[in-house]
Amino acid sequence: MAEGEPAPEGSLIARTLEGVSALDAALWDACAGAEDPFLSHSFLCALEESGSVGPGTGWQASPIVIEDAAGAPLGALPAYFKGHSQGEYVFDHAWADAWQRAGGHYYPKLQIAVPFTPATGRRLLLRDDAPPAIAPALIAAAEQLVAQQGLSSAHATFIAPQEVPLFETAGWLIREDSQFHFENDGYADFDDFLARLSSAKRKTLRKERVRAQEGLDIVHLTGDSIKPEHWDAFWVFYQDTGSRKWGTPYLTRRFFDLISARMSERILLILALRDGKPIAGALNFIGADTLYGRYWGCVEDVPFLHFELCYYQAIDFALARGLKRVEAGAQGGHKLVRGYAPVATWSAHYIPHPDFRRAVAQFLRQERAAVSHDREWLSSRTPFRKEE
Repeated sequence: MAEGEPAPEGSLIARTLEGVSALDAALWDACAGAEDPFLSHSFLCALEESGSVGPGTGWQASPIVIEDAAGAPLGALPAYFKGHSQGEYVFDHAWADAWQRAGGHYYPKLQIAVPFTPATGRRLLLRDDAPPAIAPALIAAAEQLVAQQGLSSAHATFIAPQEVPLFETAGWLIREDSQFHFENDGYADFDDFLARLSSAKRKTLRKERVRAQEGLDIVHLTGDSIKPEHWDAFWVFYQDTGSRKWGTPYLTRRFFDLISARMSERILLILALRDGKPIAGALNFIGADTLYGRYWGCVEDVPFLHFELCYYQAIDFALARGLKRVEAGAQGGHKLVRGYAPVATWSAHYIPHPDFRRAVAQFLRQERAAVSHDREWLSSRTPFRKEE
């Protein structure tokens, strides 16, 4: 999309920027709001300035904004030109392979998302006083960008449930998946949560916590209590996990320094210490009503410590803070028996080529039925006591 070129709605002007950092923080955050830490100017700019996204990463920031008469954004899309399908957690490798085998070029594509972050949130970022037309105008602007740049497709991943009808009305294909979230059902504390579980599961969780904590001190660090030496330790944990899961960790060391300097009050770092030395850690981000678990790692293998730091300690913190839920990241059926229940997640996909669109639409219909059936079965297998 050429800078300053009108969007299809006529009176609305859509622009692409060279990055979120090209916009003043107050202007971006007026659209992004304060609820979701991943949509904040601080988080997205840390990705850019640290080199975690940008040249050589396959993620090129190209946010779209629609401005008012004074040049201030009424709405924005966190958008990226993508040269691969890594770091998205909504897998379209099979689509890319089919399109390439048919003689097309799947990459680059347009990704509307928070890089490396499988957390549900708004993707159509609207200022509080934005008129209703801005949301569909942002979707139309993304479509226009696909056409002007000759891209194969656009993908908005982990969209908020209320955005599904907006993308669907625009003709985007809707994809459904599942994650495991902990929902705070008014629990007073962890023991109150345990009391809602079946007797066998309650005993199992208590035993796991005792085994995991044996000989260790577990600390919660936020804000100024997170020191450089804590980030040094966590960087080792992150590199170990990242190299095993993805081959190459996505984030650079500088990213952690930047978020620590700019948004440490929205960070929860949980560390396990043996004789005062960190041996494992879990990094979380604090939203308005949700705790988001993101990364974990260790340098010592301790039974059940992963569950303790990533799931049980997260529940402890969420209940103490009065948060509504814990989102502990993508995948992981092992979360089910630990009180994390399956919930639906959504993505939207714009595929202008009619034959390719038909093939993907057929795949999604079949996949949706399987995903819904699987989630229904999983919901029947939660550890909570069954009502008589």
